[in-house]
Amino acid sequence: MARVGLMTFSDGRDFVHAGIEAFTLEVEGRIAQALEAAGHEVIRAAGPIWTNTMATTEARRVADARCDLTIFNYPVWAFPHFTMLAAQATPGPLLLFSNIDPQYPGMVGMLAAGGGLDQIGRSHTRVWGDMAGPAVRDRVLETVRAAAAVSALAGSTFGRFGGRPMGMYTAVSGTDQWMSTFGVDVEEIDQWEIVRRAGAIEQSRVSAGRKWLEAHAAGVHYDGKALTPELLERQIRSYHAVRELIEEWNLDFCGIKGQPELTTHFTTMDITEAFLNDPYDWEGPKQTHVCATEADMDGALTMQLLKGLAGTPVLFADVRHYHADRDIWDLCNSGQHATWFAARSADPAENLRAVNFYPEVFYFPAGGASVSFFAAPSPATFARLTRLEGRYRMHVARGAFESYDPATNEALARQSTFEWPHAFARLELTPEEFLSTFGANHIHAAPGEHVAELRAVCRMLDIEWAGMGEVR
Repeated sequence: MARVGLMTFSDGRDFVHAGIEAFTLEVEGRIAQALEAAGHEVIRAAGPIWTNTMATTEARRVADARCDLTIFNYPVWAFPHFTMLAAQATPGPLLLFSNIDPQYPGMVGMLAAGGGLDQIGRSHTRVWGDMAGPAVRDRVLETVRAAAAVSALAGSTFGRFGGRPMGMYTAVSGTDQWMSTFGVDVEEIDQWEIVRRAGAIEQSRVSAGRKWLEAHAAGVHYDGKALTPELLERQIRSYHAVRELIEEWNLDFCGIKGQPELTTHFTTMDITEAFLNDPYDWEGPKQTHVCATEADMDGALTMQLLKGLAGTPVLFADVRHYHADRDIWDLCNSGQHATWFAARSADPAENLRAVNFYPEVFYFPAGGASVSFFAAPSPATFARLTRLEGRYRMHVARGAFESYDPATNEALARQSTFEWPHAFARLELTPEEFLSTFGANHIHAAPGEHVAELRAVCRMLDIEWAGMGEVR
């Protein structure tokens, strides 16, 4: 749900305003009704703005509600300086809306106001038409969802467990740039805290978690070496330890370095990362918490934005392999995928029926379980924040997850690392374009269509749009 400010602008001549006030309120009411029907809270000005004093005082009153987005509504001709004054008192994103009615020059009012905002460099979005029309309503609601996702970042805290992993420049971002661009603070936490706290987790909770995984998964494949009940319990302890740290440090999202210290000398964080991103664990339903492996900061930030737009878990994966004969990508990373992607069910048992827990491979001598499955088919939006010469840009592409018969899935997976989770993806762009321009080794995705919202996010944050394929 978003909180949306709504201000309607009118003619500054008292005798004109008196004749059109009822119409302006009728149009405003339709906008408010559509927003509320979509589940959003609407903060309305006390009345149509027809004086310079009202423009400032009502904008300040609406702004006091900390709106995610403010809509400036133009059902009639409105004096443009009212908009300029109101904009000065309105922090956050603006959407200018005009109905199209030949009797009233609302479109003229919106264009005059928008031109004035352009002259002072105030970014805004414009939508026009009848809110009763699905296409117009969808454009407004897309902007509302984008504003809510952007607003949710401001004042949030990212927890970075460990430092830069294995020399990855793309996994590390400047805290000053994050604060200035996104309003996000970064809390640095040593990975030793996970190790230290893991041993203190109550054994009954740990045993219950292990038994739940053994009961519901397709298989827990103990081998007596890389995966034992004790190692699985160590991973479960680590999960609870990180949950404690999230609560103690008031973290909104996080990332765990893992390699090489934990993966060589303690255990992998695969269970921790998968179930933090899931909407459940062995203790019941919970809120998803974005967690990025290899402490990938821009990856986690991309996931947090997609979570705000989609309201679902978000995929984190390496761009592992391109199967040219099938024109599909194998998006695969050591256990990072939330188990929800296995069937995308609200019932964890249904998802876990497709999940195997295999012994970790030779990359990770400390051992533990790898969370292994094939992502269920679904259209999806793929995205990644990267930086070009220090400036942020957003790579975006449409595509879909695909899955095949068990023999084909296994044959494809065994060409890379079978024990890890796989999302076979068909992207709507050529491999030449993708590999020539994509600025990271990690990619992220959420089921569904979110391209328009991501465009709006980029406008609001002044981030370069780096759409790929048909969304260029």
